Amino acid sequence: MKKIIMISAAIAALAAATAANADDRVLTGAAIGAGTGAVVAGPPGAVVGGVIGAVVGGPEIHYYHHHRSYTDGGRHYYNENGQRHYY
Repeated sequence: MKKIIMISAAIAALAAATAANADDRVLTGAAIGAGTGAVVAGPPGAVVGGVIGAVVGGPEIHYYHHHRSYTDGGRHYYNENGQRHYY
């Protein structure tokens, strides 16, 4: 039974981590909290850690740091080492 719960928690964490949208910090926090709670207190800790992580939020991830961004039509990009990086 423990293996089934751990596998389902791992699948849920992966699904939450791969769904990138406006709620990225909430999903990242839930995944980090569930993983940490599972390590510390097992399946109940995974549930509690996931809820707390969703409320607190995860790290704010930036895909470009300290770059000036430009637009090319409808696409946004920044220059790094003379190359355009679109996002």
